[in-house]
This record gives sequence, C-alpha cells and structure tokens, in this order.
Amino acid sequence: MGLGGAAQALGQSDQAPVRAITKGPHFHWFGYYDKLQFCPRNQRVLGMRVSFEHRSPQPDDEIRVGMVDLGDGDRWTDFGSSRAWGWQQGCMLQWVPGASDEVIWNDRQEGRFVSHVLNVKTGKRRTLPMPVYALAPDGRWAVTTDFARLNDTRPGYGYAGIADPNREVLVPEDTGIWRMDLQTGKQQQVVSLAQAAAIPNRNTDTEGAKHWFNHLLVNTDGTRFCFLHRWKGGKGQKRAFSTRFFTCNPDGDELYVLDPYGGTSHFIWRDPAHIMAWAYHPTHGEKFYLYRDRSEAVEVVAPEVMTVNGHNTYLPQDSQWVLNDTYPDRERMQKPYLYHLGRKQQVPLGRFHSPKEYTGEWRCDLHPRADRAGKQVCIDSTHAGNGRQMYLIDIAALV
Repeated sequence: MGLGGAAQALGQSDQAPVRAITKGPHFHWFGYYDKLQFCPRNQRVLGMRVSFEHRSPQPDDEIRVGMVDLGDGDRWTDFGSSRAWGWQQGCMLQWVPGASDEVIWNDRQEGRFVSHVLNVKTGKRRTLPMPVYALAPDGRWAVTTDFARLNDTRPGYGYAGIADPNREVLVPEDTGIWRMDLQTGKQQQVVSLAQAAAIPNRNTDTEGAKHWFNHLLVNTDGTRFCFLHRWKGGKGQKRAFSTRFFTCNPDGDELYVLDPYGGTSHFIWRDPAHIMAWAYHPTHGEKFYLYRDRSEAVEVVAPEVMTVNGHNTYLPQDSQWVLNDTYPDRERMQKPYLYHLGRKQQVPLGRFHSPKEYTGEWRCDLHPRADRAGKQVCIDSTHAGNGRQMYLIDIAALV
C-alpha cells in the first residue's frame, strides 16, 4: 500500500495532506517538539538516522545527523554523527536561532559530552566544551544539564557512555544547570541540585530522595528560562518520581517555583511571561494550564477538548493556534491536532498507528513541529510499517 492509501486507511483528512520525507532501510526521526527543525526558508528539515530500534543506546552506538531538502525531491544530506543521544530527544539537533545556515548537536568525544556547531553551507565546524539542552532566542547562549545523571535517573533522556560521578550522591552541589556562551564556549553553573532541593517543598517530603533536572527551555526574549526539578525514592514517595516546575533568570537568580503540585509534564512559553503546561492543579485536576511567571495566576486551557497530555506548541505566526498531539489510545492511535483558542475549534490532523513494540524508552511520539511560517508540520511516526520515519503534514489550508 502506498503512502496515500495508508494515510486514508488511518483516517487522514483531505484538508491536511501527509507525505513521507524519509524512507528505509534506515530509521529517521527528529525528537523533541520545542526545537527548530526547519531552516528559516522552510526548505531544509533536520533529522537523525539510525540502523536499529527497540533497545537502549549503548556507548558505541552512533547515529548520523543530516537534513532533508524539500525543494530537491526530499534529498537527504548527511553532515555528521553523534554518540550522545536518546530516543526521545535525539542529540538535541537544531538550527541555531538567528543564523541562516548554522546547526548544533551534541556528541561524545574523549570521555566528555560536547556540542558541535556546523555551517551547512560552508562546512566550517567548531566544537564547544559542553552539550546543549535549550538555546536562547538570539542564538548567543544555551543552558544545559548533567546528561550522565539524567541517563541514570531517567533513561531515554540522558546519554550513555559516561558514568555519573555523583551516582551515589542524592543531592550533589557540583552539578545542575550551566549556561554556556555559544561563541566562546565559556560556561558557568547557574543552578545546583542542592540549591533547588533546599527550597522547601510544601506537597512532598523529599527526605532520602535522589534529585535531577530535566526539560530546560528559554523564554521568547531570553530573559528567563524554566526547568523541571525531579526526585525519586524519597520518604513517602507514591509516584515513579515527583516534579516541581521552576523559572529563573539566565544567571540563575530569582528562582521561582511556578508549579509545586508535582504533575508538570510538557510545556511551552507563549511569550516572555506566560507558559502553557500540562500539569495538575487543584482547580481542575490534570489539564493544560496557562501560568503567569513569578505569580500564582493560572487559568485552565480548553478543559473540555484538550483532555489528555500531549506535546504542545503555539504556531509561530499566530499564538491563537495550539499544535498538539496525543499518546497512543486503546487502539494504539496517535492523533495530532490544531486547536484555535479564540474560536474554541479543534482541527484533527490525522490518525497514526503506533505498533505495540514502540513503548517505554524507545516509543516514538509524534512530537509535532511546525515550520517557521506555521504552514507545515513534521512528525515522527511508525504507522507505515517501515519503522520510525518523518512525515510532513500540510496545514496551510487550515490556518
């Protein structure tokens, strides 16, 4: 069955045509939903290539990084490799904001995690002394965390190959979050795990728990960034892990606990002061909420429509449009969609089957990512029977 037939069988709407932009025998994906996958002209789409699935990455497992040229028959151009990657977020491959031809990704070299910046037009490449997690919107600096500790505490998000030197330390002071200058490579630790853990937690006892940081994201003007502070194994722990949602200044000052209730999951900055996140709040339970930074102001978002957790972003040119998806339902269907906040209108973008083999650490979430104009969406999907591949959804007629 061709892609068109497969898509129709999966209930694809004619309003949102879908086409594959990668193919086997290798497997392709991009990973997380909050990175720049499309170049400024929306012609080149970044991706990663691997030769196996259904197991954890090992230290010697290498992936290739490259891009698909949408204007040249979806031609794949390979430009590098990485041995610092995971199934959910890859190697943090992304376009550098503010640059037309520069990309960045993480790697492991000579016993340490690093990042490479490559000009895909000139071929000029330089290596920075730390990996990156999230970039500032001006492309001048990044924030990052401890990927060795992350691999130990939350497999699928950290990187294999380097043991956590603080593995037996529950609340270390010498690790946490760093800020790195993307031109000079100069870095400084701005938040430590011990610093965050010392801030009283009103809902969960953290005594005896092991702490780590995950999911960093800089706001839209570079004045604040946010992150998840997580811990597990503590006194009275009922969940697999507990969570607090923090924001702070780029230098680590003015730490603020935005969500203390333990359920923050996926999130995105709408503007410099507001974040939409899937979380628990006493007012409506588990829903999407819009938080105002450094305040207790919070409002529920589309509680009757956006009822399940997903990977949420705003379309770049219109923050009235939310792009989101779902995890596999009982029929193993994943459903990307658009939601217009003003009109309270949901627009389905198709149904994509996820075979039962894609679970746990090596699941393949759709992670929908819009282009810079908000006219195309790229997803990672396994529905066509040839492993994880990247697909383009045309939403121009819908928005």
